[in-house]
Amino acid sequence: MEPINILTSKAVPLPLPNIDTDQIIPKQFLKRIERTGYGEFLFFDWRYAVGTGSGLSEQLVPRHDFVLNKPEYKGAEILITEKNFGCGSSREHAAWAINQYGFRAVIAPTFADIFFSNAGKNGIVLARLSEEEVQTLIERCTKNPEHKITINLEKQTVTDELGFSATFEIDPFRKYCLLNGLDDIGLTLRHEESLDKFEEKHNKNLWSAPKTVKVPA
Repeated sequence: MEPINILTSKAVPLPLPNIDTDQIIPKQFLKRIERTGYGEFLFFDWRYAVGTGSGLSEQLVPRHDFVLNKPEYKGAEILITEKNFGCGSSREHAAWAINQYGFRAVIAPTFADIFFSNAGKNGIVLARLSEEEVQTLIERCTKNPEHKITINLEKQTVTDELGFSATFEIDPFRKYCLLNGLDDIGLTLRHEESLDKFEEKHNKNLWSAPKTVKVPA
C-alpha cells in the first residue's frame, strides 16, 4: 500500500447522496478472480450505455454528460460526494475500484461504516466534512474543473487556494497505517523477524519431540 500524507489535486464533484456499493462497482464484476483491474468498472452503469453494434454484438457507449467521462476531470485524485457514501453491501471491491481508478481520497459528510473500514485498508483517505463545507467544494469544483484541493492527513485538514479551510477526524490507528502505507499484510510483516523465530522454534521442538509407538492390543 502506498503511503499518503499531503495530497493536492483537482477533484471530481459527484453531488448525490446514498451512493451504494452496487453503483460504485456493479455486481456482475464481483465474479472476477483477480484483485486488480476494477478501476475501469467504477460507476460502470453511470459511465456507459449499451449501444447496438454490428450483427448481434453490443458495444458500450460512454455517457458524455457523466462527470468521470469529462476530459477536464481526467487525472483527479479526489472524489467529492454527498452523505452516506458507500452504503449497501459490504463488498470490498468498491474500495478496490475507487483506488484503482486513481482516487486517493474521498470527501463526504458521512460514509457507510463497512465501506469506511474497507477504504482505509486500501490506502484511501476519507475526510468527513459538514454538508455545508462539502457543498462549497462541490460548487467550486463544478464551476472550475481545474480547482485544486489539498488534503493534509498529518494535520487532518482540507484547504484550497480560495481560503477554504476545514478539519476532519480520523482514527489514530488508521491514520498511522495510511501515513506509513500499511495494510493488514504490512502490519503483520512488521513482526516478520519474531514470526520467523517462533516458526523456527516450533519446528525444532516438533522434530525433537520423542516419538511414541502404539502397540496393538
